[in-house]
Amino acid sequence: MTETQAPTEAEAEAEATCAADVASEAASDAGGASETGCDASSAGEVEWYQQPLSTDAEAAADPALAPPLLTPAQAFDALYSYCAPTLVQQTYLLTGSLRQARDAVERAFQQAWQRWPEVAVDRDPAGWMRAVAHDCALSPWHRLRHRLPVPFRGPAPGPEPGPGPAPASAPTDPTGRALLAELQRLRPPYRRALVLYDGVGLDLPETAAETEASTPATAGRVQYARAVVTACLPEPATPEELHRLLNELAADVRPRPTRPIVLRTRADLRARRWIHAAVVFASVLLTTTALTLRTAPDHYEPPVPPGAPVSGVPPQAVPGPLSHKQLKLRSKLGAATAAGPERLHPEAR
Repeated sequence: MTETQAPTEAEAEAEATCAADVASEAASDAGGASETGCDASSAGEVEWYQQPLSTDAEAAADPALAPPLLTPAQAFDALYSYCAPTLVQQTYLLTGSLRQARDAVERAFQQAWQRWPEVAVDRDPAGWMRAVAHDCALSPWHRLRHRLPVPFRGPAPGPEPGPGPAPASAPTDPTGRALLAELQRLRPPYRRALVLYDGVGLDLPETAAETEASTPATAGRVQYARAVVTACLPEPATPEELHRLLNELAADVRPRPTRPIVLRTRADLRARRWIHAAVVFASVLLTTTALTLRTAPDHYEPPVPPGAPVSGVPPQAVPGPLSHKQLKLRSKLGAATAAGPERLHPEAR
């Protein structure tokens, strides 16, 4: 029993030491972006920041062997540094505009920070970010917002651009320009399925799950998009060559992502604005309701019909002075008794 337990204890100690080294290296330097992209093959590599890598009994008993836990801000910064550059490149294939791609990715990370307790425990945080960024990029409101004029608000916060060429916004070679233009002519569901399947490298079930479609429908979209896109190329391209062309087209984009702390500040500010707007709306609604209850009638009042003129009736004449006969009759009536035997026993006729 002792000979069989010794290798197990050694392996557990080595695994705990390796996990502590990896976690400490990630906590000290979270700004290194990956060059391979946040596709399905690298989705599991970002799970190191969510929870301790080692749950062995020795690591639980000895706090020195447990990897250091990251704060929510550090974990968010690590995920942003790992995924943001590649997400901008992928989103550029969907939008054809570097500005729209960068804005969609920033909005996706703002939503992630607002819902960080949910994103932090997600099985695939990179896939969650990719789905939200693609949804933002393909939203009609997102395109409409970029077509509207934007007022000048001063320089955007963030690091100053360093020396070097400006980030590319359009491919330089004719094949890349033709491929990007044909991608933009595709309908959003076909474009997204092609980018996920041939660009990102997801398999067919994963592509169908992310696009919220059935597997046969996703396969049909990918085949149709392939046929349309390859028809515009100078030479026929196989799926492997199409994958290479999409990766080269995305690799030409050199985005300069915003600092994570700026995104977190914007997300918090946006959340506070929504809260204030909700409070103001609720106050206006309550005030309007109270005013309505105060001024509204509490019983039914039938409407008064409008008057109509009556024709054929002679006008009322003003009475003139009494004649001598009328004055005599009035005096007689006034002098007669109001009660008497005449009222009780009328005379027989």
